[in-house]
Amino acid sequence: MFELKKIFSALLMPLPALLLLGCFGLMLLWFTRRKGLASACIAFAFLGIFLVSFQPIATSLLRPLERENEPFIPSAETVDYVMVLGSGHVIDHAMPITSELSRTSLMRLAEGLRIHRLYPESKLILSGYGGGSDVSQARMMAKVALALGTKKNDILLLETARDTWEEAFQAASVVGDRKLVLVTSASHMTRALYEFNQAGLKPTPAPTNFLASNKIKQPWERYQPQAKYLEQTERYWHETMGQWWQTLRDQLAAPPPERLDQPAAPEQPAEANPDTKQSGQPA
Repeated sequence: MFELKKIFSALLMPLPALLLLGCFGLMLLWFTRRKGLASACIAFAFLGIFLVSFQPIATSLLRPLERENEPFIPSAETVDYVMVLGSGHVIDHAMPITSELSRTSLMRLAEGLRIHRLYPESKLILSGYGGGSDVSQARMMAKVALALGTKKNDILLLETARDTWEEAFQAASVVGDRKLVLVTSASHMTRALYEFNQAGLKPTPAPTNFLASNKIKQPWERYQPQAKYLEQTERYWHETMGQWWQTLRDQLAAPPPERLDQPAAPEQPAEANPDTKQSGQPA
């Protein structure tokens, strides 16, 4: 089910879906006499790619979702755990370890480390499975955190959670009733909070990796279609489909995954395979 969900959602992302529509139009144009339908499919595909890469449209879609939760503000309250959700990495020794993390993972980890250092008594929970790699996302983030000066005894790993739902229920076994700060991308935070609430946790949100801003003034930057604006549309659509999936899953009343009795200890990160491997996607 997990793999089927990933494949299905990947095909429904804006760029693959529009490219498939354009290819369908070309097939109609080359092999049938339905020129009108073929032209309509091709035109819609090209126009769609332009629109989803256009800043005024992409930002207007993603920005409201990102601003649903305010950035973390330190307070006098005690924080027991800071949890960072993983979001992909590669194993490539030709890169520094900070480059082996995806941009999203690095942004999340940086915010998690910032908050952890504001509360030195807290524990840092890092999560994420390997996604086909020999080294999990959690362990890769731990390697970077250790390299940046975090104490080994302050890190806990959840290495088998494949999505936010599993991360939430595994975290509940570790955190219990203690104070938790949850770090993930701003666009993902609302969906993540829902999963953690379902698991019985009430974390304080610490959104990071904001992508959408309406403060862009230069017209050549604002009105030129760009890949980074396509990414904003993709993030919006990914989270929208994720919320639909949450609703469907809850209606089907699937049983929750088993909770972990004990998180893995952050042993000295093992040496990664020297071959370059692509790991999992964002949560």
